[in-house]
Amino acid sequence: MKSNQIGTSDLHVSEIGLGCMSLGENESEAIKIIHKALDDGVTFIDTADLYDFGKNEEFVGKALKGRRDQCILATKVGNRWDNVKDGWEWDPSSDYIKRAVKDSLTRLKTDYIDLYQLHGGTIDDPIDEIADTFEQLKKEGLIREYGISSIRPNVIKEYLTRSNIVSIMMQYSLLDRRPEEWLDLINDAGVSVIARGPLAKGNLSERVFSSHTEKGFLDYSPQEIKRVVTNMKEIANDRALSHIALRYPLHHPAVASIIPGASKIEQVRSNTEASTISLTDDEIHLLQQSTKNDHYNKHRD
Repeated sequence: MKSNQIGTSDLHVSEIGLGCMSLGENESEAIKIIHKALDDGVTFIDTADLYDFGKNEEFVGKALKGRRDQCILATKVGNRWDNVKDGWEWDPSSDYIKRAVKDSLTRLKTDYIDLYQLHGGTIDDPIDEIADTFEQLKKEGLIREYGISSIRPNVIKEYLTRSNIVSIMMQYSLLDRRPEEWLDLINDAGVSVIARGPLAKGNLSERVFSSHTEKGFLDYSPQEIKRVVTNMKEIANDRALSHIALRYPLHHPAVASIIPGASKIEQVRSNTEASTISLTDDEIHLLQQSTKNDHYNKHRD
């Protein structure tokens, strides 16, 4: 599988990674899914301390026992659980990040995290303090690099100028093209995008033709989604619709990796098979013509 550099860092990751949020609570199945991903050439594993109140990180740690050197491991910080672990609150303080990273290292059963990401953020956060804290963690050898997970334009612009982030995680798919407004800026800054949700919660697949749900996605109605997927089908030329959807975010050089989730081994197999196809510039253009080029209207200067 093709490997891409994250920003200007020493981190190189498979263009198709594994987002672990959907692993579920069955430990043995979760470990099998992660092992299948590694066996199929995935070298980028992304989790978060928030997922299942830390259990997700524990599963990842157990799955990587003896295989830690086979992947770039990413996790996230910033959401602090309450005392009874039935909710969380936002806490980007330096003290909390320093405590949380050690807890994540314990759950992940590793001495270092390759990519440590702020799991959200607002313009009112102490951005300089946060960046300084991540830099300190780098000096201590607890993390190799750091990034943010955000789609807020004002937050992204501040981190691009006030920190040494190497990545920005953003929800990005054919049904959510809001990041495209910022991809050139991010790329020019020497920072990479990690695209989550490339299948738009499964809407960019044959499933929409057999589903009777009335739920849409963002500002797309169910009928509009079916029209988009129908257009994809015309372009697919015997290629799987999900593969078309997975390839789309990778067309821009700013995107280093996509991280589709998986709750079954079969989904891992299908996701990684998307590495065997490509889209032409004309196909990209046709896909864009059938979808909305929306912008993120909130949290702007």
